[in-house]
Amino acid sequence: MLKKKLINLIDQTDLSITSQQIDQLIDYVEMLNKWNKAYNLTAVRDPSEMLIKHIMDSLVVSPYLVGNTFIDVGTGPGLPGIPLAIINPDKQFDLVDSLGKRIRFLKQVQFELKLQNIQPIQSRIEEYNQKQFDGVISRAFASLQDMLIWCKHLPNQQGSFYALKGSDLDAIPEGFVLKQNIKLSVPELDAERRLMIIE
Repeated sequence: MLKKKLINLIDQTDLSITSQQIDQLIDYVEMLNKWNKAYNLTAVRDPSEMLIKHIMDSLVVSPYLVGNTFIDVGTGPGLPGIPLAIINPDKQFDLVDSLGKRIRFLKQVQFELKLQNIQPIQSRIEEYNQKQFDGVISRAFASLQDMLIWCKHLPNQQGSFYALKGSDLDAIPEGFVLKQNIKLSVPELDAERRLMIIE
């Protein structure tokens, strides 16, 4: 049972997540699994694997987020934006992707899960300049250099970049400073994950 597995995974972290939020996370995984068959949103096919590789991998970033407004660039099917939005109802997340089918999926998630704090937006990230954010988050978007250069207009004055990476760390371009390089612990994930916080 997915719910039991998710509770077990969360218990291996310091995260405190309400039972309503757990239900929403499970509903999201079930929607992802259902839509994946037609829309090919993620290479991960098994819902219990999605709990580890998508949900937990997104949630472990939550304690490091500083501020209230975030943009998830190249969000794909909403990762890590949707899981983070579910457990941080007081924070606002813009989810930006250039592919229409992903944005349609995100709007359906927004509707079915009644998420008030997300905004799915179809745009190329270089062209998105509506506002600035406390945090610019990317998970599987591009190389670190490309992400920083394409998104440099997005953080506000005290804003930071949050780049989720594996063990392969790229050089940071001039004009950016690595503030923290945090080794993340994702329960049951047999791969190294790092969160790089950059200003």
